[in-house]
Amino acid sequence: METMSGSAALMRSMEKDGVKQVFGLPGGANLPMYDELFKSNIRHILVRHEQSAAHMADGFGRVSRKPGVCFATSGPGATNILTGLATAQADSAPMVAVTGQVPVKMIGRDAFQESDIIGMSNPVVKYAFQPRKPEEMPLAVQRGFYIAETGRPGPVLIDVPKDVQENKAPMEFPEEFQMRGYHPWMDPDVTGIERAINMLLSSTKPIILAGGGTIISSAFAELQAIAEMLGIPVVTTFKGKGAFPETHPLSMGPIGMHGHAEANKIMIEADCVLAIGTRFSDRSVGTVEDFEKQLKIIHIDVDPAEIGKNQTASVAIVGDVRASLRIMLSLLGKKAKHEDTVWRKHAAEVKSYWRDNLKIHSGEMSAARILRKLREVLPKESIVTTEVGQHQMWASLFFDVIQPGTFFSSTGLGTMGWGFPAAIGAKVAKPDVPVVDIAGDGSFNMTENSLATSVLEDIPVIVFLVNNFTLGMVAQWQRTFYDRRMIGVDQKHCPDYVDLAKSYGAHGTRVQSLDELGSAIKEALSSNVTTVIDIPIDPEEDVLPFVAPGTPLKDMILPS
Repeated sequence: METMSGSAALMRSMEKDGVKQVFGLPGGANLPMYDELFKSNIRHILVRHEQSAAHMADGFGRVSRKPGVCFATSGPGATNILTGLATAQADSAPMVAVTGQVPVKMIGRDAFQESDIIGMSNPVVKYAFQPRKPEEMPLAVQRGFYIAETGRPGPVLIDVPKDVQENKAPMEFPEEFQMRGYHPWMDPDVTGIERAINMLLSSTKPIILAGGGTIISSAFAELQAIAEMLGIPVVTTFKGKGAFPETHPLSMGPIGMHGHAEANKIMIEADCVLAIGTRFSDRSVGTVEDFEKQLKIIHIDVDPAEIGKNQTASVAIVGDVRASLRIMLSLLGKKAKHEDTVWRKHAAEVKSYWRDNLKIHSGEMSAARILRKLREVLPKESIVTTEVGQHQMWASLFFDVIQPGTFFSSTGLGTMGWGFPAAIGAKVAKPDVPVVDIAGDGSFNMTENSLATSVLEDIPVIVFLVNNFTLGMVAQWQRTFYDRRMIGVDQKHCPDYVDLAKSYGAHGTRVQSLDELGSAIKEALSSNVTTVIDIPIDPEEDVLPFVAPGTPLKDMILPS
């Protein structure tokens, strides 16, 4: 066994796990780690705030399907990443966060920059480690990465006291290990899948609801094959947007609070739903009782804790989504008969009607028109992230995802400021693919200092800034539910985003027409530096259709 410090063992272990880069910010309590990072082959990407480091790691993890890694020091550095951890946990993103901690003998004594990050993070991580001896580091890291990326992915925290980083010990790096009580995968129940098939085939109005688990397991081909084999319309949750090509004839788009009109309409008419990798969020299904009242539910999920949590399943299949769908495909081959059913024709008619007749906001630079222009110009393989707010929901409605697995958003926690740093992480994961952050001004404001990281670390992305000079979604709710008593939403002229971008060394441009927008997107795609495209729109424009909180999908509010 080789003798080395805990920090050296941390780097050796991460290199063994294939880590090529970490996103982080140094401080007093993690300097030993940084000193070893300096000696390693791992790239350090300097952030301007620890929350952004976590979001970058999150974006990297969602795109690469491997844990993104972020570093933070102790105390406030550690607590700053909590929002990023909670965001990753809510959306099942693989991540490993490594924080510094005060020396072991000082823990619990209110030492300078001490925080109980283990206690604080436990509710929002998949698992947390705090090695108390340097020789514990290799196994803690190995287990951390394994937990983060297996089963239902999630964030893992490794909190390392400073003396554990500094002290030396003989190190063993095991090739194999066991974890008692952790069983990330279960073999899907074939009998249950057979029951599900019979239920689907005996239904007259079946529908497929694809959630984020479909994207996590990369079950795109299997989902499309089943939908086409049975001729069943496909809706998605918002997190599942992009699990199925939205230009496909069977695609109805996302359901829910900000779902497509045709998706919500056809969802409430269905008599049986094949729900794949979804937790039946209230934002997707509206009121729980009304959603399941008329439906037979077939629920496939890798996490047994999701079964029966929000909806009662007639048939439940616990297991990896892709493995489950592959079994279903093999069994369907003997039974399925592709028919142009009355239900399928009806779904197509509903879709055609609402695509042709949904009233959109007037004016050339409406949200619908600018997002359709982005779709028109952007290559289909481009990766898109979003911030959180009205622009996010307009993206749900008007930006079609053509290539599955290329659209990512903070859907569970709804974290403003997530999109831009996540886009940077996504670009690190796939440097040869264009990456665009669809942003709103309020959300972009929260992490715009990541422009420094993007420029200085040479990680160019495009910020598609839908600028209505306000906290748009809050303003919409104040207009709709609070009789236009507007408070705390005005963000006029603060800042000038073109000047802001230029001050960081990025490109900044403002557009006033669709022609200018198309040219700006093309120019940004060919640029080797981040571009912020400032797109002023009407502050009074609402996101519609809309299902108000606490109401069923059938009560969807449509544009008048």
